[in-house]
Amino acid sequence: MSRPSIYEFAGGEAAFLALATAHHERCLADPVLNHPFSHPGHPDHLWRLASYWAEIFGGPPAYTTGCGGHSAMLALHAGTGAEPDLGERFIRCFVQAADDAGLPADPRFRAALRSYMTWAVSEVMSYSPAGTRPPSGLPVPRWSWDGLQQTGQA
Repeated sequence: MSRPSIYEFAGGEAAFLALATAHHERCLADPVLNHPFSHPGHPDHLWRLASYWAEIFGGPPAYTTGCGGHSAMLALHAGTGAEPDLGERFIRCFVQAADDAGLPADPRFRAALRSYMTWAVSEVMSYSPAGTRPPSGLPVPRWSWDGLQQTGQA
């Protein structure tokens, strides 16, 4: 019998919305992260974030169909000149938000979440320098219990 997707194991759409909400609150409370998170963003920011993470972990392709896929997400964060410790702070908030959202405490599940976010932050930070733009057409990556699944990304 195969293990459910990380999306299913977490609790589906509601779990990822709770995670996105808790993460956003933690970022607002952080002295470095609060600046980029305090600006009025898209009115559906929490849904977009939740749908992006859900899609990555095996959920429906709502982010791709509604928001433009991985390249669109990277473009939102490109060229911002992020502070060097922003990435570690973001990961720390994400890990703590999983507790706040009441996600399963299963060690393998939590390791998969942290592993993904560590990889994702590294990628996003690589596009942070001024003038950096991501390539177009990148599909949303898929992350399983075994890590990044090859999706034909550049």
